[in-house]
Amino acid sequence: MAVNPSGPDMKAFLAENPDQPIVMLNLLRFADRGAERYDEYIAHFRTFAEKVGASIVYFGHGARAVVAEPGQEWDAVLLVSYPSRRAFSDMVRDPGYQEGTHLRTEALTEAVLQPTIPR
Repeated sequence: MAVNPSGPDMKAFLAENPDQPIVMLNLLRFADRGAERYDEYIAHFRTFAEKVGASIVYFGHGARAVVAEPGQEWDAVLLVSYPSRRAFSDMVRDPGYQEGTHLRTEALTEAVLQPTIPR
């Protein structure tokens, strides 16, 4: 299952509108003991998010879904506001940020990263 964006994914993401503000929806499915590992990632992430002007809007654990097919429930949801698509790209390319991405990779078995555009 997908956990991290690929080079082609990032290229397409930036091609749409690099200066557009976004709120990134993160749907997260944890590996065994992944929630604790993800907390370590969040501590690392905050430093680099602040550098690009991003902020966590919401981070919460998933409860039993009201409407979902079996297996569609997520362990956690994270919403992060970025001043632009470019800011997100700049953050994920930062070598310091990349040093801690293994924490995210180790924490997750599956993820969805979907940019949303404020209405």
